[in-house]
Formats: sequence, C-alpha cells, structure tokens
Amino acid sequence: MILPDTILEDIILIAKRAGAFIRKERENFDYGKVEIKGLNDLVSYVDKTAEEMIVSYLHTLLPEAGFIVEENTRSEKKEYNWIVDPLDGTTNFVHGIPCYSVSIALEHRGEIRAGVVYEVSRDECFFAQKGKGAFLNHKAIYTSSRKTLSESLIATGFPIYNFSRINPYMACLHYFMEHTHGVRRIGSAATDLCYLACGRVDAFFEYNLNAWDIAAGALIVKEAGGTVTDFSGKENWLFGREISCTNSLLDEEFNGVIKKNFNAPDVQESPE
Repeated sequence: MILPDTILEDIILIAKRAGAFIRKERENFDYGKVEIKGLNDLVSYVDKTAEEMIVSYLHTLLPEAGFIVEENTRSEKKEYNWIVDPLDGTTNFVHGIPCYSVSIALEHRGEIRAGVVYEVSRDECFFAQKGKGAFLNHKAIYTSSRKTLSESLIATGFPIYNFSRINPYMACLHYFMEHTHGVRRIGSAATDLCYLACGRVDAFFEYNLNAWDIAAGALIVKEAGGTVTDFSGKENWLFGREISCTNSLLDEEFNGVIKKNFNAPDVQESPE
C-alpha cells in the first residue's frame, strides 16, 4: 500500500476534531455517567463517542487498514493497522484534572510508521512520521541533553489494578526518588512520551500498558532522538506491556536500574 503524501496532516486533523469534541464535553461533564470497566479502570460516553468518530474518519482515509483500539468499537488486524486511544488519561478527564490526550498511530508489520498525540488541555499537537523527525505544533522537537540521572526528571505511571510487579516497580521508584531531580506521574502515558520527546522530562518507564497507550508517543520519542525498549533492553515494547524510554544519553544508566530491579532475585514480584 502506498500511503498518501498528506497522511500525517490528515491524522492531525482527525485527532484535533476528536480533541475538540472532548474539550466541549468536559465543560459540562457529569461524573455520574462514568462506567467501570474493571478495578480503577474508567470509561465514559466521551471515550466511546470519540473513538467512533476517529475510527470512522480513519476508515475513510485508509479503507485497507485494520484497527487496534481501546474501546473495541472496531477490531480487525490487517497488514496496516490504526492503533487508537481516543482519550488517554480518562481518570484525569472525569475528575477535571488537565492532561488527557488523543493518540493515533499507524502500524505496519510491527513498526510504527506515523503517530499523532494531541494533548487536549494545552492544545499541543505532537506528531512524527518515520524518518522525518518529530514536531510540536509544527516546530521540530528533540530530547534533552542531560547526561546523568542526578540532573534528570523522570516520568512514570503508577499501577492502578495490576500489582503483580509492584515490588520491582517500587524498588526503581525508590532509587529514582533518591538519585534524580524527582519523579512525575502525569496520568497519560501518551503525553509522558511526548514530554520526553520535547525535553520536559528525560526518561520514562511503566508496565501494564497497552499498544494504544504508547504506539504514537514511542515513534515521536524515537524521531526526537530518544530510545525505546522493553525492560530487558530489547524491542518487545509495543505489545509486551512494558516500556522504558530515555533521551538516549541516559540509556545505560537508566535502563541499568530497570534491568537490575526487575530481574533481581531479592525483589520478588507479588501476586496480582
């Protein structure tokens, strides 16, 4: 399949349309309309309607592509697949806390070809196409130049329902609290990755994430000069439910902490 030359601009437009809907609904959002998918796993009509809107637009844009989407409004894997999170940061959204985003990526045989993350609250659109650099509102962005953990700011996401790896996670958190400028939990993995890409934070790690949480943001990190791996330093991050990213300069030091703790015999994983 030959992708249209305008593919990235088309995805940006779709993400912003969904974002405009989300922004409008937030003005008078009723917490009573929140549904519970699982322990601490929230969803609302806003997530579902935004996804239906995005899927419809994307299907028109590229009818040959399949879909991997969070709310399962459409599910069919093909050679090319749209990976969509219509509202990453739902818990922030329903509680009225800024920072939630629309994330759209195009995947081909396990490789992300294009990605857009639109952070709704600040009207910031991050995007990248493989081999063509990363951008924020059409301005080129790059990861930070910080070389040591001692001068770095770390982002992460706290476990909310899968606590099976809480012990090694807390060991890493303990180390980073003591040896960096601090740790931030923003509440949207897609946004965390984009903040890494533009140098606001210097490294990010989290487990139990789905492909739709990270697909677009990971490409943006790579195109901005950063590194993306799983906790073993390998490439099984898209569907492996664990991800570790740095500005590339911190790769050895940061991932050394991740590998040591998640593989340490004296830091046992807990039953879920």
